[in-house]
Amino acid sequence: MKTYQKKNNTTAIVAIIAIAVFAIGGIYMLSRGSGGPQTGGDPMHSGSAAASSGSPNDLVGKPAPQFSLQDRNGTIYTNESLKGKDVVLFFNEGIMCYPACWNQMVALPQLDSSNTVALSVVIDQPADWASAIQKMPQLASATVLFDTDKSVSNEYGMLTVNSSMHYGSYPGHTFVLIDKQGIVRYVFDDPNMGVDNDKVASELAQLN
Repeated sequence: MKTYQKKNNTTAIVAIIAIAVFAIGGIYMLSRGSGGPQTGGDPMHSGSAAASSGSPNDLVGKPAPQFSLQDRNGTIYTNESLKGKDVVLFFNEGIMCYPACWNQMVALPQLDSSNTVALSVVIDQPADWASAIQKMPQLASATVLFDTDKSVSNEYGMLTVNSSMHYGSYPGHTFVLIDKQGIVRYVFDDPNMGVDNDKVASELAQLN
């Protein structure tokens, strides 16, 4: 009789453990499926700014999202201050992207003219650029704007482009062309991270 009761007790304990395991597993799967923590991407640069849900290409034909960004000298650039000129915004990874982004930033001022302003946008701190300019003095001639809180990069959808090496956290290598009326006319994302002045210049020529 005692042996029979012992077996029953053991069976009951095993059943309770099995139910608990299934219950815990079910709760875990529900939390994953309902927007719980996700893994993947670069663990060193997990998204500190929520990425825009839209694609940068969705901007074409629409007024450019508002921005107000400073360069190293404290000069502020805004949509309104740039009205009447064609504007090239080059969103990139900044200091960490050597030499590809640096080479493009150095070449970008070649697009400047009486009708056009070419600006690089990075998420670095301005103070960090002193060492970069020491390493590549030509960078001093580039107009670099600092989006340190990533708000503009996020608004333009630049944190989730194909060229981003740190998807969701950093821009990649993307050009946005805004016409004199403040309308986005062209977006080009380059995962190859080349110097793309010729391609952008061709698009600019179609606006003038």
